[in-house]
Amino acid sequence: MPRVLIVTGEASGDLHGANLAAAIRALRPDIEILGVGGAKMRAAGVELVRGIERLDAIGLVGLAQLRAIARTYFAIVRFLRRQSFDVVVFIDNPGLNLRLARTAKRAGHRVVYYIAPQIWAWHAGRIRLISRVVDRMIVILPFEEQLYRRAGVRCDFVGHPLLDAVAPSYDRAEIRKRFGMDGAAKVIGLLPGSREREVRDLLPVMLHASVELSRLFPGLRLLVAQAPSIPDDLIAELSSGAGMEVRVIRDQPNEVMAAADLLLVASGTATLQAAVIGIPMVIVYRVSWLTYWVARWLIRVDCIGLVNIVAGRRIVPELIQHEATPERLQEEAARLLGDEAAYDRMRAALRAVRESLGSSGASRRAAAAVLAECQI
Repeated sequence: MPRVLIVTGEASGDLHGANLAAAIRALRPDIEILGVGGAKMRAAGVELVRGIERLDAIGLVGLAQLRAIARTYFAIVRFLRRQSFDVVVFIDNPGLNLRLARTAKRAGHRVVYYIAPQIWAWHAGRIRLISRVVDRMIVILPFEEQLYRRAGVRCDFVGHPLLDAVAPSYDRAEIRKRFGMDGAAKVIGLLPGSREREVRDLLPVMLHASVELSRLFPGLRLLVAQAPSIPDDLIAELSSGAGMEVRVIRDQPNEVMAAADLLLVASGTATLQAAVIGIPMVIVYRVSWLTYWVARWLIRVDCIGLVNIVAGRRIVPELIQHEATPERLQEEAARLLGDEAAYDRMRAALRAVRESLGSSGASRRAAAAVLAECQI
């Protein structure tokens, strides 16, 4: 009976790990799957390794959290050295998982990496380590396959998992009715991110810009997509006194996107999500100035929005750092809402991005690749 270990990182890795595990079990019901992950992996039938927590390290962390991460890391190292697996699958989280992949390889395991490190953006030197310790890369962005293959790494592009999480189409009128909105009104959707710092930095800018837009487009309605990781009182605090009605929708980002005419979106995976659903957008992002200048020094791409990176050109406006002001955001949003030709050009470009992401079934194809490694 094949034995597989799946090691994830943050919350998104837990979701991808759960989907991968379910797809593996659907193809091979007798398989034993162990994991380092969270509640979603457990719900998918993965036996979580006792005493080892998921590895989380987002942003700056305190000394206590660093100690906890270190304990978890060395516990996984010991586990990899003592146990036998047909394949160990690492998902995203390259800062820690690439180090663990080296341990796994030295311990004699076959190593698969699912959702690749973004070496095309920064840390290009990681490709040398990957070529030594990873037996097979499974990537979700179309241009990554040739990048890894040119470096001599076996690689499969399986399509983007978003295509399994987004419906083929949405009934805008029905969603607006469910949200208590007039079907004919102009609707702006705000997606300020899934981390508290992002929301604190970006939601006030988005709200201010939306109030100004409502003066140009009377009857404009506003939807805020609240991530499950964001507390209710934070959204209430930031949106109180906004100057217009703010409808907050929790944990339904796809529906908020589908209901909107235009989106104001924090840079991240949500930009690709919006492209898949086909809604024009403006990307906005702001961090501390220290983080910004470090990123400017390290990152080698001209755009930061995933939708633009996949498109290979800037099809969506990006307002980053000093440009992330209510005035600039209002200006770009008003241009799209008021210029039908520009709006339609963006929609056509977003359709091309969606087509480039492959077809649904990414988790199933990734599972087949993992099982193929079990048989080598």
